[in-house]
Amino acid sequence: MANVSVYNIEGKEVGTIDLNDAVFGVEVNEHLVHMAVVSQLANKRQGTQKAKTRSEVSGGGRKPWRQKGTGHARQGSTRAPQWTGGGVVFAPTPRDYSFKMNKKEKRAALKSALTSKVEEKKFIVVDEISFDEIKTKNFVNVLKNLDVSKALVVLEDGNTNVELSARNVADIKTTRTNTINVYDILKYNTVIATKAAVAGIEEVYA
Repeated sequence: MANVSVYNIEGKEVGTIDLNDAVFGVEVNEHLVHMAVVSQLANKRQGTQKAKTRSEVSGGGRKPWRQKGTGHARQGSTRAPQWTGGGVVFAPTPRDYSFKMNKKEKRAALKSALTSKVEEKKFIVVDEISFDEIKTKNFVNVLKNLDVSKALVVLEDGNTNVELSARNVADIKTTRTNTINVYDILKYNTVIATKAAVAGIEEVYA
């Protein structure tokens, strides 16, 4: 089992924790991780772009001039793509970009992403993060004590004060154990998780 240090919100080491190899010690499958990221970004796309082809643009029903004898190049319509106001060649149309991964693939990709952070020593476990009030300064101080900047903070359910204290901090995102995803894990330099959040992840994915 991977053994990592546990810190308090002052940044001091207060113990260690054994991480479950079934979640944090798997063989990293880069292909599934790539698929998960592409899938997540593709599923976000609206796919509502639309432009008109020459068959959809109004006008242009008659030939602008006769075929021969004018000195102009021959033209069949004023709505051909080379004309101002003409249709678009291979115009984009509304489409669904999303594609699905099965549950086993999604779980394996998430475990691979978490394992890679542990291997890179960019997975920090904190014994507890809790505030009595909603205050951004308190959260910024915790980040300074842990010496991290761009981070994904995984919290247990119900930790509302911390979530609200972190929402205005640049390059920081908070998430819960049931909404953690591969893209966010890879996007941020460091993953910070409370001991309760680690237990929650292991319970769901082990």
